[in-house]
Amino acid sequence: MLDLISHPAEHVVAMKASGVVTGQELQGAIDAIEAAKQAHPRVSLVVEIDGLRWLTLTALLKDIGYGLTQLGDLRHYHRAAVVTDQEWVTHLAHLEERLFKAVEIRTFPRREHAAAMAWVAELPRGEHEDPEEDGYHGA
Repeated sequence: MLDLISHPAEHVVAMKASGVVTGQELQGAIDAIEAAKQAHPRVSLVVEIDGLRWLTLTALLKDIGYGLTQLGDLRHYHRAAVVTDQEWVTHLAHLEERLFKAVEIRTFPRREHAAAMAWVAELPRGEHEDPEEDGYHGA
């Protein structure tokens, strides 16, 4: 199961994965990411992974295909937080961090869920949509 969950920052796409993830569920997440990319210059992701067993073949192929299309578009991504207590997922996230240096990827144990949500909400200085968030308060 892959469900979108709410996050107070509009540039963040948050989701929770558990059990078996289907292609249709993954497509919903892809659609949310693409919508966020259209609305914001930089997006961040947070994925809570709890008891994930596998992806269906359709979901796996869709995940790989979408991931490959994003390699030339990494400038749209800022951060990705992976919240999990599953050790194999943590190792996979560290590998992705080495492969995709343009995106900050961090893992958080489930007990640090709030810290992960706060971390992905941060944007680099100069990239806030409201100039006051970057310290500009008018002339």
